[in-house]
Amino acid sequence: ALAGMLPREEAVNHIKEAIQKTYGKRGESIVAQNFDAINMALEHLQEVTVPSEVTSRIKLRPPVLPSESDFVNRVTAAIAEGRGDFLPVSAIPVDGTFPTGTTKLEKRSIAAEIPIWDSTICTDCGLCALVCPHAAIRLKVFPESALGEAPANYHSKPWKDKELSDHLVTVQVAPDDCTGCGVCVDVCPAKSKEVVRHKAINMEPKGPHLEREQENFDFFLNLPPLERTRPKIDTIKGSQLLEPLFEFSGACAGCGETPYLKLMSQLFGDRAIIGNATGCSSIYGGNLPTTPWTVNRDGCGPAWCNSLFEDNAEFGFGIRLGVDQQHEYAKYLLKQMADRVGPELAGPILEATHANEASIIEQRDRVRKLKQRVAEFSDPQARELASVADALVRRSIWIVGGDGWAYDIGFGGLDHVLASGRDVNILVLDTGVYSNTGGQASKATPRGAIAKFAANGKASRKKDLGMLAVSYGSVYVAQIAIGANPNQTLRALSEAESYPGVSLILAYSQCIAQGINMTQGMSHQKTVVQSGLWPLFRYDPRLACDGGQPFRLDSRKPTIPFTQLAQLEGRFAMAMRSNPEHATHLAALAQKDIDDQWNYYEQMAGVKREIVTNGR
Repeated sequence: ALAGMLPREEAVNHIKEAIQKTYGKRGESIVAQNFDAINMALEHLQEVTVPSEVTSRIKLRPPVLPSESDFVNRVTAAIAEGRGDFLPVSAIPVDGTFPTGTTKLEKRSIAAEIPIWDSTICTDCGLCALVCPHAAIRLKVFPESALGEAPANYHSKPWKDKELSDHLVTVQVAPDDCTGCGVCVDVCPAKSKEVVRHKAINMEPKGPHLEREQENFDFFLNLPPLERTRPKIDTIKGSQLLEPLFEFSGACAGCGETPYLKLMSQLFGDRAIIGNATGCSSIYGGNLPTTPWTVNRDGCGPAWCNSLFEDNAEFGFGIRLGVDQQHEYAKYLLKQMADRVGPELAGPILEATHANEASIIEQRDRVRKLKQRVAEFSDPQARELASVADALVRRSIWIVGGDGWAYDIGFGGLDHVLASGRDVNILVLDTGVYSNTGGQASKATPRGAIAKFAANGKASRKKDLGMLAVSYGSVYVAQIAIGANPNQTLRALSEAESYPGVSLILAYSQCIAQGINMTQGMSHQKTVVQSGLWPLFRYDPRLACDGGQPFRLDSRKPTIPFTQLAQLEGRFAMAMRSNPEHATHLAALAQKDIDDQWNYYEQMAGVKREIVTNGR
């Protein structure tokens, strides 16, 4: 209409013909809505006169706030402002590394509504912080004396815990970093007895609360966190007292992938090295110039690097081999210098077990003393030991990616790593589709779902990657859904990281490509599990070594039919609208897939079933 390349009526007719061809199979109502969008756009075209000079006194907030880092101020800010092409080559890091913890400087403030905490109703469950996709809601426990300089409107309440009974707790929102997805409100179990639909956390217009919550969040950040050994990290609320080292990513509002990464960063992030496959997790995880991976107050945090779709498993495996080599070399050098360093320091370092959080903290402190001691020597051997001494602290290696990488393009390498027996952790963020590149079908796409390259509904069943890994007998395997069973998710992550061999975790991740209400994404996970489309289980080879049952079903037998779930997801509902007969056929096959898989899992778990024959 504006370009005038064709007569307006002719151009619009061509556009509507294309819409009819593209969306006709999805129903006339969809076509009509697209036609209405065109008609209303034309009706509301208005000419805007651009003034000859700037008259406004309102200044735009800089894309990146000023930082203590000179690099961030010179380079990161320039790229964020769109001036990256003007930077000289010398400004870019020679080794390709960029500073972490920079998304917190963006302060995009995109939410129209933000969650506001009602401390009078809260039960301290920690679910809101657990499921927050952007780490924009946090818990912190502290002594009452810490509130000396608190803002006038700062809220806190007594913390319900026997070991910290004299402490207070605050559930705080980061108002400029929240995306307003509402997932926190959806999962909150604490409801008011007096006010209808009022919970312990509620979405409210940001405007009236913004300035107050900004002040509260700044104060909240300066409250010292608990020592990592104090919270009960095997509980939901205890784990949420650990500082997240993955924060404020650019992922979609309500993203189903990021809560897993945030939880992983809380549990292991200060010692994690992550090899990340290309995909959604590489875009929101390291989309230059900023990154959500950050560090704690001691300057410790994850090291993150992106690899390609086809070789990320090998890339992460190479990191494991490199770390192991550095560790062995550091031990060799330390043994050579044990007399000079002192057996009272060298001995405990060499004999450290790294069995738990406390032992890792102790080892890190010993290594710090070791580096101070070898700095007193000037010979090459001492300098060499100082350069690799940090490798004496256990590293947690994570290979991360989506189902497109793990099930499809990178499966050959993944299978190689599964068979390696080395201590690596593999986290697959399974949305059932190639989310980042446009919604193409993958081998993780369920039967009957519509996706690109599966326009009539995927004809084949979903690949059972978990059972392929279980067949090796030496791989820890878990299938989890944080919204359906957060405790099982927490246990699986901890068990996988502690397992001394290969661990594979398949994490159900809701996505806008599935055609669901993302605000209710976490509660929708419960429906998915109840349908049997995503059974929860853990397979721990260590239990088999002790003569026990290594395979454990963590979800109950399906209680709702697949067709009930299909009505709630656009990827299945579209197939029913476009070709009801074919969709009904696929739905019947999908139900059979679920039934067959569940029966097999019950046999794996040793569940005794009554078999009814001829009515008896």
